[in-house]
Amino acid sequence: MRSRKGRRWLFSFLTLLLTVPLLTGCWDRLEIEERAVILGIGIDLAKPGAEKNEGSISHVKGSFPTPKGEMIMLSAQVAIPGRIPLGPGEGGGGSGGGQKPVWVISVVGHTVQDAINNLQQELADRLFLGHLRIVVVSEDFAKAGMTGLSDYMRRTPEIRRTTWVVVCEDQALDLMNIAPQLERVPSLYLLATMDHAVRMGKLPNAFVGTFWIADSALGVEPFLPYVRLVDSGNMQIAGLAMFRGEKMVGHTEPLEIGVYMAMKGLNPGGYSALTNLQDKDSAITYQVTHRKARTDVAIKNGMPEFVVKISLEGNLTEKINEHFLLSNDELRAIENQLVENGLKAFNNLIKKTQEKDSDIFGFGEYVRAKEPKYWKTHIGSKENWRKMYKDVKVNVQTDFNIRRVGGKTT
Repeated sequence: MRSRKGRRWLFSFLTLLLTVPLLTGCWDRLEIEERAVILGIGIDLAKPGAEKNEGSISHVKGSFPTPKGEMIMLSAQVAIPGRIPLGPGEGGGGSGGGQKPVWVISVVGHTVQDAINNLQQELADRLFLGHLRIVVVSEDFAKAGMTGLSDYMRRTPEIRRTTWVVVCEDQALDLMNIAPQLERVPSLYLLATMDHAVRMGKLPNAFVGTFWIADSALGVEPFLPYVRLVDSGNMQIAGLAMFRGEKMVGHTEPLEIGVYMAMKGLNPGGYSALTNLQDKDSAITYQVTHRKARTDVAIKNGMPEFVVKISLEGNLTEKINEHFLLSNDELRAIENQLVENGLKAFNNLIKKTQEKDSDIFGFGEYVRAKEPKYWKTHIGSKENWRKMYKDVKVNVQTDFNIRRVGGKTT
C-alpha cells in the first residue's frame, strides 16, 4: 500500500512540475497600448549647428569624441492608439476625416542608433519597430553612404527584411508629412504604392534584404526605388537609384525602370512607350505585357563579352491618326520601329550604368557563374569588376511582337 501511495504522490508531483513552466508564458508581456509603434522612418542630413539641439543622452558633450561626418535628422511616424482606421469606412476617407492617425516627430543624432536613443528619450512608451514597413532617405544621405543605416537595420531583429527603403529626391521629412487622399496613414499609402507598382510590373522587388544581398555579392551593385514629390502633394516613382557599394551614384528615368526589367526578363510588363512612326503622320502607344530575356557571356580577346536577347510582347493601345490603317505590312513596320527605339533605350541605360561603375544588371555574376576560372584569375574582387565593367561590351538583340491592336465601334 505504501509503495502504491508513493507512486501516486510521485506521479502527482511530476505532473505539477511539468505544468509549472506552462504558466509562465505571459511573464514578459507588453501591452500594445504601452508601445510606441513606428510605421515609417525618414532620414535626412541635419542642418549645420544641429548639435546644439542634441541633449547629452547617449554621450556627454565635450567628454567623448563624436563620430566624424555630418549629423542626421531622423523623422518617425508614430501610430496614435485608437486613431488607426480598422477598415475602409472607419473614420471617413482620405486624410481630412477625423484626427491624424500618426504623429511625426523629428530628432537629430550622430548615428541612427544615437537618433533612436534621442527619440526614445522624448516618448513615454517603448519604441517598437516590428511594424516598420518603409524607410525614406534623402538623396543627400544616400550619396553620403548607407552603411550606418544598413548596420543598424541588420542588427535590429524587429525590422523585417521585406521593409522598403526608398531614396527621395527631396527631404525625407517632406515625404513623412504628406497627406494622401486615398489613405489616412501616410506610411501605409507609401507601402501600397510600392507593392502595387510591383504587381503592375512598374517596379522590381527592391526590399532592403534584396539591397543587402546585392551589396554583398561580388558581381552586382544594389539599387533602390527613387521617388520625388510632385506639385499635387503626392509621390511619384521617378526611377531607380543606382549604387556603387552603399553610396548612391546616380538614378535612372521612370521609363528606364521598364528597360531594366526587360533586360532582366521580369514580369508582368507594365510600361507603355509612345512612338512616332517614321514617314508617317502618326504615332502609336505600345504597352508591354510580357518580357523574356537571356544573357550569355563569352571571353573574347581577354575580356568578357555579353549577349542579351530580349523578347517583348504587348498590345497597341493607341493610334494618333484616323487615316493610318493597320495592315500587316504596317504592323511589321511598327515592330521594326519599336526595335530601333528599344535598342537605343537599352544601350543608353547600359552606358549610364557603365559611366557610374554601377553594374545593377549583375553581369559580373554571369562571369562568376559561367567563367569561374577567368573570374578567379583576372578579377577576383568587386573593386576589380567595377574597373572592368566600364569597358566590357554588351550586345543587345531584341524583338517586339504586337499581339493585339484592339478595335472600336463606328
